Amino acid sequence: MTTSTTSAAPIQGEKRGGAWIALLIAGVFEVGYALSVNGSRGFTDPLWSIIAVVFFLFTLFFLSVALKRIDVGIGYAVWAGIGAVGAAVLGPVFFDETLTLAKGFWLAVIIAGVVWLKLADSPELDTRTQPAT
Repeated sequence: MTTSTTSAAPIQGEKRGGAWIALLIAGVFEVGYALSVNGSRGFTDPLWSIIAVVFFLFTLFFLSVALKRIDVGIGYAVWAGIGAVGAAVLGPVFFDETLTLAKGFWLAVIIAGVVWLKLADSPELDTRTQPAT
């Protein structure tokens, strides 16, 4: 009986780890979606529009996979944060956009918030905050 309880904990951790990987993949696709929507020029460029739709479908798929194990509030905030930071950092690389020091500072704040959200969702914290049964 003790053995089954011990072996169940790593399985739950592994499932959550997989969910976080799916969330990161969803975030990458979200960045691609945001950039391709910009490249589509309001969905008037057919190639960029098709690419945007493909990225959109993949980001929704991986987000839905991640949200099976991650609370929606945390998962959505992390996903949106990855998308916002990625688009803001890569926008100047692919398009005629600027990234100022002030924008960089606030992007760093978003990154810090995403990291803290990830830490707040850690299984170790969950076991410490739950009452003993």
